[in-house]
Amino acid sequence: MTETAPIPTKTQRASTLVLDGVEVPFQDGESLYQVAQRHRSEVPTLCYDPRLDAFGACRLCVVEVEGFRTPVASCTTRAAAGMKVRTRTDALEQHRKTLLELVASESRDSGDAHGKGTPGHVDPLRGYASQELATLTARYAVDGTRFAGAHSGRSHREDDNPFLLRDYDLCISCYRCVRVCAEREGDHAISVANRGFHTQITTEFGGKLLDSSCTFCGQCVQTCPTGALADRKAMRNAGQPGELTKTRTVCPYCGVGCSVDIVTRGERIVAVQPAMDGPANEGALCVKGQFAWDHVQHPERLKTPLVRDAAGRLVPASWDEALGRAAAGFAKALREHGDESIYAIASGRAPHESAYTIQKLIRAAAGTNFVDNCSRA
Repeated sequence: MTETAPIPTKTQRASTLVLDGVEVPFQDGESLYQVAQRHRSEVPTLCYDPRLDAFGACRLCVVEVEGFRTPVASCTTRAAAGMKVRTRTDALEQHRKTLLELVASESRDSGDAHGKGTPGHVDPLRGYASQELATLTARYAVDGTRFAGAHSGRSHREDDNPFLLRDYDLCISCYRCVRVCAEREGDHAISVANRGFHTQITTEFGGKLLDSSCTFCGQCVQTCPTGALADRKAMRNAGQPGELTKTRTVCPYCGVGCSVDIVTRGERIVAVQPAMDGPANEGALCVKGQFAWDHVQHPERLKTPLVRDAAGRLVPASWDEALGRAAAGFAKALREHGDESIYAIASGRAPHESAYTIQKLIRAAAGTNFVDNCSRA
């Protein structure tokens, strides 16, 4: 349980606390972890996701608070006026290293070219947060051998869904995947079974994801700090040479405007990851936005307009020729059959500006109100 903060006296300033010897402001309701993050104090964690309710499971984020008998989890301890907090001491660092040694003993050593034998090192294409454990094991020089022994979790490589790889040999039971599925998506598709070394992330009756209530939004993949859950489509490109580059853009599948990061290697897209700071989605994506990207570089994708020649065959054409053909077809239909022959359906994948443009074209140019949108329902 989280200990209650000391009651501030009248002489204390109501909106500040002392963080590592420096007086800093905070807002009502903030946790010590949030205050430390804002003031760039490096407090490690493996179970924390800012989009989820604080859980306090990994205990890596413990800090010392003057007047408290033992260190407290900073993510579940509310800031209070007059607190004196220390985020890094020799005792805290030793505590964190010991916890990491326990955690690393749970995770399969995935060394080789990516990990060089250090626990937690997996290909970054597994997911947005997949490098968190690797970063901490490197920072604290943890090799996972101190508490080597039994492992919990069993991989579900036989789950043949096309999107999510369930590699639970890398699972450290942080439960972020379970919580994001419940708290953010409301799906409750995955849960936790058993305890101790028998702990297992599972679905209803231990079945496959395709038979569960999973919507394949991919949020569990992107919050996993070890890569135990991975983007199966992106993993087709794992281990290949070349630097990965992220480019921020907007998902084109609907008009919501979800921000995404396109991950490329050279000129080739190798993954799509949600933008955690995206104003419209805050790290969330639907199954199409998350996984339906490989058509972009499909060898059969059309790269130029096609028009029919005199024999009715589709042949390549310039954009000017194709648009001219379309305009001539509209003019002919209006001339021969009247305005009731023209009807438009706007795409639900297009933004508001495109919807406005198509209705303007139909109403002003064609003189009719026969326009609809496939997402109006």
